[in-house]
Amino acid sequence: MTEAFIALGSNLGDAHGQVLGAFDALNKLPRTRLLDRSPLYLTPPWGVVDQPAFVNAVARIDTALSPHDLLDALLAVERAAGRVRDGERWGPRTLDLDVLHMDGVVLSDERLTLPHPRIADRAFVLLPLHALAPDLLLPGQGRVADLLATVDAAGCERLP
Repeated sequence: MTEAFIALGSNLGDAHGQVLGAFDALNKLPRTRLLDRSPLYLTPPWGVVDQPAFVNAVARIDTALSPHDLLDALLAVERAAGRVRDGERWGPRTLDLDVLHMDGVVLSDERLTLPHPRIADRAFVLLPLHALAPDLLLPGQGRVADLLATVDAAGCERLP
């Protein structure tokens, strides 16, 4: 089993419910167990700013899936939640799931880069990741707590 961290986000429909449902879906993936989940955060949109705010979170899982099999499973969960990947980057979505990090895995190919290459730039990822693993060292990027100290988290709020 390999410990992995998954980013979850939604800003269409019942975004709160989509993220909570995705935690359950992660726990039902084959050869995978949900270990922990972060608090939910309401965050401003990133990239394309003319869209609703996002609900974001991070899950910690144990999985026997390979990185690419995990990615395929996450894409299936997104599709089941109504996500249509139409090529638009950073736009609104019913559900977005990203593999952030898998222990012991450094990978870069046409489908997947691990650790996720833009973690260090994104408060909406670092805030919930910090809630679960502040001392996690991301190869090539640094320690989560140190990365969080360098980003602008204005407008991000922890949800009750």
